[in-house]
Amino acid sequence: MATSEEHPKHLIRTLLHSLREYKRESLLAPAFVMVESILEIVIPTIMAQLIDQGVSGGSMPAIWKFGLILLGCAVVSLFAGFMSGRYAAIGSSGFAKNLRHDLFEKVQSFSFTNIDRFSTGSIITRLTTDVTNIQFAFQMIIRVAVRAPMMVIVAWIFSFRISHSISMVFLVIIPILGVALTGLALSVHPIFEKVFHTYDHLNNIVDENLQGIRVVKSYDREEHEDRKFGRVSQRIFRLYCRAEHVMAFNWPILNTCVYGAMLIISWMGTKQIVASHNNPMLGLTTGDLTALVTYAMQILMSLNMVSMIVVMVVISRADAERICQVLNEVSTVRDNSHPITKVPNGSIKFNDVTFRYSEGSERPVLEDINLDIKSGKTIGIVGGTGSSKSSLVQLIPRLYDVSSGSLEVGGHDVRDYDLVALRDAVAMVLQKNVLFTGTIAENIRWGNPDATDEDVVRVCKLAQADGFIREFPKGYDTYIEEGGSNVSGGQRQRLCIARALLKKPQILILDDSTSAVDTKTDKLIRNAFSTEIPDTTKIIIAQRLASVQESDEIIVMEEGKILDHGTHDELLKTCEEYRSIYESQTKNQGKGDDDDERSNNDYEEQQRAECYC
Repeated sequence: MATSEEHPKHLIRTLLHSLREYKRESLLAPAFVMVESILEIVIPTIMAQLIDQGVSGGSMPAIWKFGLILLGCAVVSLFAGFMSGRYAAIGSSGFAKNLRHDLFEKVQSFSFTNIDRFSTGSIITRLTTDVTNIQFAFQMIIRVAVRAPMMVIVAWIFSFRISHSISMVFLVIIPILGVALTGLALSVHPIFEKVFHTYDHLNNIVDENLQGIRVVKSYDREEHEDRKFGRVSQRIFRLYCRAEHVMAFNWPILNTCVYGAMLIISWMGTKQIVASHNNPMLGLTTGDLTALVTYAMQILMSLNMVSMIVVMVVISRADAERICQVLNEVSTVRDNSHPITKVPNGSIKFNDVTFRYSEGSERPVLEDINLDIKSGKTIGIVGGTGSSKSSLVQLIPRLYDVSSGSLEVGGHDVRDYDLVALRDAVAMVLQKNVLFTGTIAENIRWGNPDATDEDVVRVCKLAQADGFIREFPKGYDTYIEEGGSNVSGGQRQRLCIARALLKKPQILILDDSTSAVDTKTDKLIRNAFSTEIPDTTKIIIAQRLASVQESDEIIVMEEGKILDHGTHDELLKTCEEYRSIYESQTKNQGKGDDDDERSNNDYEEQQRAECYC
């Protein structure tokens, strides 16, 4: 992971990679700024000529001549200013668009190991607030950062031509202001770093609260959540106040330099004008003093712009570091140079596999895993909470990579496959079922965007979802709200199973994915698997033994290790842990088929009642 103290050149090089098709606009903006700046610097000199030759000299032709030149310069300067603003807006907005795209694309390429290093709130902050700050800073740089230094340098040269002594005032003021602004920047940068880290925490709290809003309300914990949010918000307030207390010195320092310079220039200029009455060769004219005052204002206002840039760059430096942390993050799961592009079958083999979520973990999550699963077999996995059942199956599509040993799919190490090809051959229905905003049909087609309506209906029938879908007023066009919040847990599970089946995978993994459906529906789904996809390797993780009882082989896991494996009958004889689970789940049964049927019907009614489409 990139550090927060990256070299500025490296930060700039990484960020500018996202400029791409907006390089032209980003170069035209400062070019027009240069034209605008040159004309603004020339105008005071022309004004001085108009005053000295036209007004003071009483020459009407000179007034017309220099007046028209001034008008032409003003019009061209106005046009250049408009074009620079237009191109700067296009360049900065396009740069921000590409930067967001690159960040999002990078996150999509991450393995679960990479994603675990960044919180959800942190990634959201980087995609929104951080990119927006970079956009504003970039726009100021291609306009103001070009204009301000150029105005300072050229205006000082022009003022030097008018009066050597007065122009030296600027050479004293500029370093003083520069040192002061640099000191402020160095002081406030660490504070802004803390601000953005605290923003990450704030976004995490909001995300967690909204995800669990039903739990918050059911436990009447709104006040607790308000206090938690308030504490973090208050911390951001205090940090911003600390930063503003430091940056508050910016304007007093700037105004002191500006008004001090104006007083000195006025005093020195007045003395030289008085001296010019005795010896015109030694003093200034009224036009010269007017030009000098204008140049002084241009120089000092440019320094004011520089101070604004300094503040913006200080803020955006922390943003740039955080963005580059994501852009420079190297995915732990990558294709090799010549990947295999087709998975021949659904066989799976674990060879002495050990897995850790991070290299620094003392205790492995999985240890000494050896499994040989033939293609087309149905495998059940059971075990207590924390036995690493989910971690085991997440290695198959390379959501994580093994720490040691090897994992083979179709007779080849998973690390030799093209990632797209491997994951296209594996369908997973995870513990946390996720649906996306859109219609039911659109959600199902995540499994295959080119699937026909008949294909969608077929897999929904297999997943026992077609019945409740047709009860909705709009059927398959029913709109799913964010996260599938307007369907029940059991309905959400069946829709996710249908989505996975539409992929026609060679390996189907169900990670406790029928826990919210009744036993009758669970059995119908499993029967559909055996008849409709007999050649697909099926791995079923379940807490309910009835869901895996008919599997070709059942694996019992405990604390990241395989405790035992075999058929249901074999494990009842050989595995005490399995027998204990079986007895605890079956000792209260015996009400009879009628009661079971009535219980299943009641469950279905409850599921339908939970839906409020």
